[in-house]
Amino acid sequence: MIQRMKLRTISSDVKLGANVTLHNYVNLYGCEVGDDTKIGCFVEIQKNARIGKSCKISTHTFICEGVIIEDNVFVGHNVTFINDKYPRATNHEGDLATEKDWQVRPTIVRKGASIGSGSTILCDVTIGENAVVGAGSVVTRDVPPDTIVAGNPARFLSHLESSLPGERAETQHGSRGRSQRRKPSSA
Repeated sequence: MIQRMKLRTISSDVKLGANVTLHNYVNLYGCEVGDDTKIGCFVEIQKNARIGKSCKISTHTFICEGVIIEDNVFVGHNVTFINDKYPRATNHEGDLATEKDWQVRPTIVRKGASIGSGSTILCDVTIGENAVVGAGSVVTRDVPPDTIVAGNPARFLSHLESSLPGERAETQHGSRGRSQRRKPSSA
């Protein structure tokens, strides 16, 4: 009989909500994960990070100290959060840097946002409610609510507007600056 390997490292100071799904090879310490959230394989969530309810954190994602992810957020595969503006290996005396040699810089991902696979989210930014960050983006500044951004650095692509309940339609700016409504794709 083949035994399933779990190899999970979950420290005793982790606060897990009800019905949290943890896949193999996760590393959680000092963090908080809300009810009904799914954490994929090879995810690390550090101390003082907070994940809300009904989130999906996909495989190979790194969520560092100082990150707050609100409810209903999707985080794609291999997303990396950053919490230090000027990382250094050593302090002014030349010794290896410790926690007292730097300050955690916060990042907030608001309710309902989606972050595409392979994105890097720098510190001191807020990703607005229901915003979408395209795959492979590097987010260097705040993302307004209900917008789509993509690229390196991530730039505004379009607004999202409510269409039918549970759906969103994109609104892009045409060449003359007028908004043009696009129907949601069926794909």
